Amino acid sequence: MGYARGRNGSEREQCSVPVTPRQMGSVLERLARGYDIEQFLRVHGRDPFRILIGCILSLRTKDEVSFPATERLFARAATPQAMLRLRASSIEKLIYPAGFYRRKAVQILSISRQLVDRYDARVPAGFDALLALPGVGRKTANLVVTLAFGKPGICVDTHVHRVANRLGWVQTKNPDATEFALRRVLPRKHWIRINEILVRHGQKICKPLSPVCSRCVVASACTRRGVVRSR
Repeated sequence: MGYARGRNGSEREQCSVPVTPRQMGSVLERLARGYDIEQFLRVHGRDPFRILIGCILSLRTKDEVSFPATERLFARAATPQAMLRLRASSIEKLIYPAGFYRRKAVQILSISRQLVDRYDARVPAGFDALLALPGVGRKTANLVVTLAFGKPGICVDTHVHRVANRLGWVQTKNPDATEFALRRVLPRKHWIRINEILVRHGQKICKPLSPVCSRCVVASACTRRGVVRSR
């Protein structure tokens, strides 16, 4: 039984790994073959600003809604300077029906203002600098540093948190704790793409309330921790 340091450096989360790092990699490889894990990059490319804003729009929003919303928005404003020429009401209309579209419109303008004022209209590559931007959390910051700048990081959302715990790779209470735990046990070569793989799996098969275990290609390698009922 291993342990991972919590977000504030003091809380410690248990990290139980009944499988080897090689077996974890094998599970990810098997899952990757069944999903389109390059979709986000095809839509957003490697532009740091588009990845940052695209991730914000994707929060609490399905891909089929957030991807077109990003396309509409960036067709009008592809840089922080151009974004600041739009009103919040205009951004709202462009990104609707993304979840919390009014709040996100204000956030996008606030981020764009900080990028122009503090970073010469460029998205910073530093993790702490990204976290200092309005409303940017660890998931978004990790996505930007990994996909836009190619730096090591593990992007963890509710899907990754849920699936990693069900597989028995970690035993954690929240996504932040899962990120720290996975950093200790997951081989670094899998860090960047684990998000896309486990998010797709969480959306299609390993669903929150009733996972479709009968169709899961890695069911034999899963501890099903916390699963009450399944299909």
